[in-house]
Amino acid sequence: MKAIWNNQVIAESDNTIVVENNHYFPKESIKQEFFKECATQTTCPWKGLASYYTLEVDGKQNPDAAWYYPEPKPAAMNIANHVAFWKGVKITD
Repeated sequence: MKAIWNNQVIAESDNTIVVENNHYFPKESIKQEFFKECATQTTCPWKGLASYYTLEVDGKQNPDAAWYYPEPKPAAMNIANHVAFWKGVKITD
């Protein structure tokens, strides 16, 4: 699977995990140079506290377009060290 934004592959893996129709990519499969930590956090009742990244590709930013669970709850341990996308990020195979 590939995650593409602004015509750039930002993550690629054959081992994504699908949860609630989102592909979670292993953290080592993301291209770190396009990911900037940000302060945004949200809470999921069963997954826990999510943290976000802003994507930056060729001078364009996509705020909070990627998220991950630094310390997922027990029910979501399978997505520990994985990153998911939204906000215009295209997921293809």
